[in-house]
Amino acid sequence: MLVDLADIPGCVLVDLRLAHDDRGDFVKLYQRSRFAADGMDPTIAEVFLSRSAPGVVRGLHFQSPPHDHAKTVSCLQGSVVDVVVDLRVDSPTYAHHACVVLDGAAPAALHVPRGCAHGFQATADAWMAYLVSTEHAPDHDTGIRWDSAGIAWPIPEPVVSERDRALPALPDFVSPFRL
Repeated sequence: MLVDLADIPGCVLVDLRLAHDDRGDFVKLYQRSRFAADGMDPTIAEVFLSRSAPGVVRGLHFQSPPHDHAKTVSCLQGSVVDVVVDLRVDSPTYAHHACVVLDGAAPAALHVPRGCAHGFQATADAWMAYLVSTEHAPDHDTGIRWDSAGIAWPIPEPVVSERDRALPALPDFVSPFRL
C-alpha cells in the first residue's frame, strides 16, 4: 500500500541547499548537527556511489540485524523514483511503501531508518550517493523482491539484477525488525 513518506516513522526528506555562482554549484550532502536535530541517525560508517541507466531498478535492499543500518541517499545527477518499504512489524506503516522523486537538479537527501527496505528506479541516467550507518556485512546484506510490495514503477519492463530477482517476496519475508 502506498503511503505518504512522512507517515513512515523515522523517514525524512531533507531539501539540501544549492549554492550557485559563476564557478558552478555546491551542495552539502551531510551535516551531523542537522541530521541529529531532524531525528536522523547521524552515524556514517560508509559512503558509496552507484550509477544506473534509465529503467534500472536497484532494491529493495537492507541489512539484517545485528548489522542493520540507517541509510541516507541523494541523487547527484539524473533522476530516480526512490522507494522506502517499512519492514518493522509494530510500525503503523508495516509493509507499506512510500515513493519520492529524487533529482540531481533539485538536491535533496532521503533518510531511510533502520528496519526499512530501500530501492529506486532510474528514470534518467543517474548517479546516487549513499551514506550508511554500518559497514557492509555480506552475510547480512539482503532484501525483498522489487515486484512484491505493490510499487508502481514508472518504467515498464525494468532492468533488474539476478540477485534482486531471487530475493524473497514481501509476503514470504519474516521480519526481524521492530520500531
